[in-house]
Amino acid sequence: MHLYTYDGTFEGLLTVVFEAFERKAWPTAIEQEHVAQPSMFGQTVAVVADEEKANRVWQGLQKKLSVGAQQALYHTYLWGQPQFELIIFDYTKLVFSSKENIEGNYAAPCVLQVQQAAKQVHREKHRMEAFVRFQKTTDGLYFATISPDFNVLPLIVKHFEKRYADQPWAIYDTNRRYGAYYDLNQVSLINLELPPNQKHATLTADAKDQEEDIYQQLWQVYFDNVNIPERKNPKLHLRHVPKRYWKYLSEKQPRQLR
Repeated sequence: MHLYTYDGTFEGLLTVVFEAFERKAWPTAIEQEHVAQPSMFGQTVAVVADEEKANRVWQGLQKKLSVGAQQALYHTYLWGQPQFELIIFDYTKLVFSSKENIEGNYAAPCVLQVQQAAKQVHREKHRMEAFVRFQKTTDGLYFATISPDFNVLPLIVKHFEKRYADQPWAIYDTNRRYGAYYDLNQVSLINLELPPNQKHATLTADAKDQEEDIYQQLWQVYFDNVNIPERKNPKLHLRHVPKRYWKYLSEKQPRQLR
C-alpha cells in the first residue's frame, strides 16, 4: 500500500504521477498533505511539487491527448470531489500505458469519471459567469462573493476580465477562502485575512457605495415590470435558475420598503 501526499496544487499532483512512475509504485491513495493520515500498514511518500517533473508529465499527456481531453483532466482537478486524485492518476496511467487513444474508452471507469466531472465543472462555470453580481464599494471597487460547488474561479476570471475591463473588481470564493482581484491591468489571486469567527467575506453597510442599494432597487423594479405573469413557468425557471443561485441575484432579494 502506498499513500502519496502532496500540496494540493495541480503541479503537485502531476509531480505525484511522475514519482509513482519513477518508483513503479502505484498509489492506493493520494491525499493533500494537510489532511493526510499516515498509513500504519503501508508506505507514505511525501511528494514536493516540482515544476520540471510536472511539466514532463503534462508534455507527455499533450502528445497523446486532444486539447479537449487535457482540459477535461484539469477540470477534474478543479472538480475536487472525493478520490479525484486517484481518478486523474488512473487516467494518466491508462494514457501512458496504451498505444491507442483512450479518450473514447468509456469502458474504463476513469475515462467516464473524467468526462462526467468535466461536464459538471463546465456547467458550473457558465452558471457562475451568468449569475455573479457585483456591489460597488465606497472606494470604487466592484466586489462579489461566490460559493460554487466546484473550484471554478480560475475558469471564470477571463470572462470578467474581458467584460469589465474598465473597472477594478474582486470575486471571492467563500467556500475555498480565496479570490481574484483585477486592478485594470491584470488579475491576481488573493487571500483575505478574516477574523476567526467570520467564515464569509461580505460587504458591510458602511463599505457599500451610497448608491448601491438604489441600483439594486431599480433593478428589482425593472425585473418586476418586464416579468409577464401569464407566461410564468416555475418548473422551467427552476431548471434554468436553480434556487441555490438565487442568493447572487438582485431580483431575488427581499424587497426593501420604500
